[in-house]
Amino acid sequence: MPQRTIKLIGLTLALGYLIVLGGSYLQGHFLTGPQGRPIANDFVNVWAAGRLALDGAAPAAYDWTLHRAAEVRAVGYDFDGYYGWHYPPPAFFFAAALATLPYLVAAVIWLLTTLAAYTAAIAGILGLRTGVLFALGFPAAIWNVTAGQNGFLTAALIGGTLGLLERHPALAGICLGLLTYKPQFGMLFPIVLIADRRWLTIAAATLTAIALAVLSWLAFGSASWAAFAHWAPLSSHALIDQGALDWYRLQSVFALVRAHGGSEPLAWTVQGVVSLALAIGLAWLWKSRVAFALKAAALAAGALLATPYLFMYDLVVLAVAVAFLLRFALAHEFLSRIEIAALGAAGALILIYPYVKTNVGLAAVVIVMGLIAHRVFAEARPVPTAMR
Repeated sequence: MPQRTIKLIGLTLALGYLIVLGGSYLQGHFLTGPQGRPIANDFVNVWAAGRLALDGAAPAAYDWTLHRAAEVRAVGYDFDGYYGWHYPPPAFFFAAALATLPYLVAAVIWLLTTLAAYTAAIAGILGLRTGVLFALGFPAAIWNVTAGQNGFLTAALIGGTLGLLERHPALAGICLGLLTYKPQFGMLFPIVLIADRRWLTIAAATLTAIALAVLSWLAFGSASWAAFAHWAPLSSHALIDQGALDWYRLQSVFALVRAHGGSEPLAWTVQGVVSLALAIGLAWLWKSRVAFALKAAALAAGALLATPYLFMYDLVVLAVAVAFLLRFALAHEFLSRIEIAALGAAGALILIYPYVKTNVGLAAVVIVMGLIAHRVFAEARPVPTAMR
C-alpha cells in the first residue's frame, strides 16, 4: 500500500465524514438540536465539571446528582441519562479552561484543538501529508467527533510519547505524564520503559505526573482529590461491575465476556490474563532487536487491550498503532493483500459500530494486533544461513 493510496483513502473517508456531519447538523442531530439548543453528549460532562471548578466547587463534579444538575444548566434543558465525570483532578485544568467559553463555542474548540494535536502526532509518525490525511480518515475519528469526547487527546498523547521517544525522550516523558488524566491507558508503559531502560523518559513522566497532581491540589483543593478517591470506585462498580452501560458499548475483553453471558469473576480473570500476557510479551518485544516501529505499534494496540474500560471513541488510539505499522511497511515492503484486506475489515468494523450490538471495536483492535504480531515474528525469525 503506497503512500499515494493511503492519502487517497484517507481523503475520501474524511470528505465522507464531513458530508455526514454537515447533514447531521442541518437535520439537528449534531451540535444543536431541531430547536437550536445544544445537544447533550459526552462533552457536557467536561463543560459542567469545568464550570463547577471555576465556581469553587470542583468536588461536586464527582457527585452524580450535583454534576448532572450542572449538566442540565450547561445545555439549558433536562435530558435523559447522565454523563459522568470520572477523571482525576488534573483534568479540571482543560475542563475549566473550556468552561470560560460559551458551551457550543467550547465544544467546537475542544474538537478542533484536540484534532489538531492528534493529526500532528500521526504526521510525526507517517510524514505530514500522509499522516494528516490518514488521521482525518481513520474510522474512529468520526465517532469521537459525534460524542464530543477525548479520544483525539488520548491518541495525541500516546502518539506523542511513542513518536518522540527515540529522538526526544524527555518530551516523550512529558506526553506520558500528561496521559495520567486517563491512567488506564498508561498501565503498560512503565513496564515497557523499564524493560527498555528508558530512564530519562521515566523520570520526565514521573515529574510531570507529580507536578500535575500538586498543581491540581493547589488549584482545586485537597477535597477534589478526596472526592475522586471516594466516587471513582463507585463509578467503576456501576459502569463495569454492574454494567450500567450496555456491554456492547464497551470494547474491552472484559465487556466481551460479560456480553456473552460470562460471570463477573470470569470476565476479570480473562481480562487479567490478557493484560498479564501483554505485559510479558511487550517487555520481551521491547528488549528485542525488532524495529522500533513495530514495538511502538504493539504498545499502542496493547494499551487498548489491557484496559477493561474502553469505548469506541478511545479507538482513535488505534490510529497510532496502524500508523507505525504502515511506517514499517513503507520502509521495508508494502503490505500484502491479506494485510490490506485485514486493515480494511478492521476499519469497516469500527464504522458499523452504531448499527450492530456487539464488540466490533475490540475485534478491530485484535485484527490490528494480529497483523503487528505477524510482522514482529517475521522480523524476529532468524535468517537462514544460505540466505545471508
